[in-house]
Amino acid sequence: MNIAILEPLGVSTEYLKERIGNKIGDSHQLTFYPDRREDEATLVARSQGADIVVLSNIPYRKAVIERCPQLKKICVAFTGMDHIDLGYCAERGIEVKNCAGYSTVAVADLVFGLVLSLARNIPACDVACRNQGTKNGLVGFELAGKKFGILGLGAIGSRVADIAQAFGCQVFAYTRTPKSHPGVTLVEKDELFRTCDIISLHTPLNDETRGLVGAHELSLMAPTAYLINTARGGVVDTAALVDALKHKRIAGAGIDVFDMEPPIPADYELAHLPNTVVTPHVAFATRQAFEKRADIIADNLKLWV
Repeated sequence: MNIAILEPLGVSTEYLKERIGNKIGDSHQLTFYPDRREDEATLVARSQGADIVVLSNIPYRKAVIERCPQLKKICVAFTGMDHIDLGYCAERGIEVKNCAGYSTVAVADLVFGLVLSLARNIPACDVACRNQGTKNGLVGFELAGKKFGILGLGAIGSRVADIAQAFGCQVFAYTRTPKSHPGVTLVEKDELFRTCDIISLHTPLNDETRGLVGAHELSLMAPTAYLINTARGGVVDTAALVDALKHKRIAGAGIDVFDMEPPIPADYELAHLPNTVVTPHVAFATRQAFEKRADIIADNLKLWV
């Protein structure tokens, strides 16, 4: 089998080669590329001749896939797969497998990094302290007793629920696939937005969830409530969110994902609002998560070769 690793994946080539070799041996051709390139011409050049490609969240569409007649499998070194042309892969009989689970801990950690940054005004406190300022105007609030809402109760949403309970929050969730979780009260989506002080999004991006959080949902939130998005940018109507934040219909937002991949433009409005904390799609990115991902990639390849 010819296997092409189309981009660096957060660990050294030697580490990834070792993890893969431990699973599939050394009888297959492995090609590692040293940089991330998203243009179609480069993706085609790197993918042609490969039976299996491995990539993270690089858009991988029909225009590329149809020019790679040997391609049989795509290993997505990511949780979401909305950047892959899954419809065309199904037509071609190309199997696509993701790396679910590698970033559960990392994403849940960042959720509370964003929550605490908003609750305790940490970015503004940092600026004030470095500029001879004080706590004046920067007094925050405690999480204990707050109603914490979770949209999507999969692995990440469930871990967020556990951490929120450890902070002393009352935890509520809306999930399209009802399931029980200790300490979590299931509610309808409108009730979640209407009653919760903090709402954290943990749903994949697909045709059913695109724009799931729009003007209607945001209008239900209290002016003291906060929205956290570490899921996918497309789950939220960006224009509606900007409007709600600018007019202080909600208190603030912690945003790690956007309707485009960073770098975001200099004039991207969400990044310039005083009641937001933004990070450049980094929730999944920890050393430990990348090491877990390397093992899952190796396991996926073992199933195929």
